[in-house]
Amino acid sequence: MTTLVLVSHPQLADSTSQQFLKESLPSTGVKWEHIEGQQALDVDQEQAQLRQADRIIFQFPLYWYAAPAGLKTWEDTVLTRTFVYGDHRYPLAGKELGIVVTTGMPQQAFQRGGAEGLTLDAALAPLAALAHRARMTWLPVFPIYQFGYLEEPEKLQLVIDYQRYLTQRQPDSLANRQDWFAQQLPGMVANLPTEQQATGKLIASVFDQNREQLDQLTDTLAMIKEQEDD
Repeated sequence: MTTLVLVSHPQLADSTSQQFLKESLPSTGVKWEHIEGQQALDVDQEQAQLRQADRIIFQFPLYWYAAPAGLKTWEDTVLTRTFVYGDHRYPLAGKELGIVVTTGMPQQAFQRGGAEGLTLDAALAPLAALAHRARMTWLPVFPIYQFGYLEEPEKLQLVIDYQRYLTQRQPDSLANRQDWFAQQLPGMVANLPTEQQATGKLIASVFDQNREQLDQLTDTLAMIKEQEDD
């Protein structure tokens, strides 16, 4: 699977959250692009990489309940009516569209009766409508609330969750999570310092054992359910 991450931020170098996310990108399978960092948009090239991607991610800070102006300009220039649906070919159909959005307000502010007075889903409804019009699959939004207040363990968890959002098969089920970790663990262990290799291999072994036990338990529960249905 190929993932295209389109980042919109007018001051990217000054954004600690965006720099953190850039450093957290998986080593393979992901292409990253800063929209405002381009001197001029090559529409043919932008449309070509959209066609090639399986999963497309818009990543940006929330500015007054919307994406930065750079993303809107990109949309108006690249996502022309003819390209998206006008010729009835729908080149983006079946592709996944996800949103990674950072906010300066806490999670509880984005709810009915909260300080912001609306949910993130409501604020991002125009992008969901775009996905619908292009016949894309809309992924659950990946919000990052108040990055500057995150503690180190929370940031470490964010790295894993972010990488899963970019590369893990959807939906975000337990089985798909297990498959993702099973694919990632060998590389993670291989990159550990020599003195930590033994511990890493032990963790991988325990993970495989627990996964087998969980699969057996799932099969047993399925059999019990079939007997109850009979």
